[in-house]
Amino acid sequence: MLTFPNVIVAMITPFHQDGSVNYEAAVELAKKYADEGSAILVGATTGEGAVMTEEEKLKLFKVTADALKGQTLVMGNVGTNNTAQTIAMIQKAKDTGIDALLCIVPYYNKPNQEGCYAHFAAIAKSTDMPIFIYNVPGRTGGKIEPQTVCQLAHDFPNIIGLKDASGDLDYAGYVAANAPEGFHLYSGDDNLTLPIVAVGGEGVISVAAHVIGKEMNEMIQAHKDGDVKKAAALHQKYLPFMKGCFCTVSPVPVKTMLNMLGFPAGPFRLPW
Repeated sequence: MLTFPNVIVAMITPFHQDGSVNYEAAVELAKKYADEGSAILVGATTGEGAVMTEEEKLKLFKVTADALKGQTLVMGNVGTNNTAQTIAMIQKAKDTGIDALLCIVPYYNKPNQEGCYAHFAAIAKSTDMPIFIYNVPGRTGGKIEPQTVCQLAHDFPNIIGLKDASGDLDYAGYVAANAPEGFHLYSGDDNLTLPIVAVGGEGVISVAAHVIGKEMNEMIQAHKDGDVKKAAALHQKYLPFMKGCFCTVSPVPVKTMLNMLGFPAGPFRLPW
């Protein structure tokens, strides 16, 4: 049975100076965050998955899963705006050893809710692997409505979670109240972690956790333990840092911070 901690690090992908993937550094970083008690998401937005080849992502999935096997959950981003292409990627990803899949709401196409439902239904039918839906309208140009998310979760047992970066607490609250029992609702925005946990969310898929993962976990756990004042104080203390991680397009700030702290995060891939 999969265990979902308070914090899932949306991990960067380290690159060598020539632009190639630094798999050794990726494993080192993943081990660090796993030792802190976090799960790992690889090849997603912060991981510059949109500018990686399929082969690079699959290798990244495998080396990370191999390194962390049995220690913590590893999720891989396989989503695209092409249903057939996403399904084909899933068939390859299942052999890498990752534990779960992240699938973004289709971007550019801007499907209506019927189309969103059909997209995720086809994906869910194609695999028995656990699936998280990723709702991030600021990047996709459209969104999946919370009613559609909940219907999918009720209809397909392997749609087990949502990364919600809508910035809409009403959205998160609806999902928390209407999704099946055991559904995993995670904030996709660091600065809204505590509010989403307060309305029934489980935790955060985090960028800031590259640097303050222990503190993010402490904040979430304090709220779950009923120490609302402590959770609020930690939120207020670290909110400027959380927002600073998005002072320009992610992952530029967090990779820059890691490089400054001495970790070989490396350069960015165009366009950034």
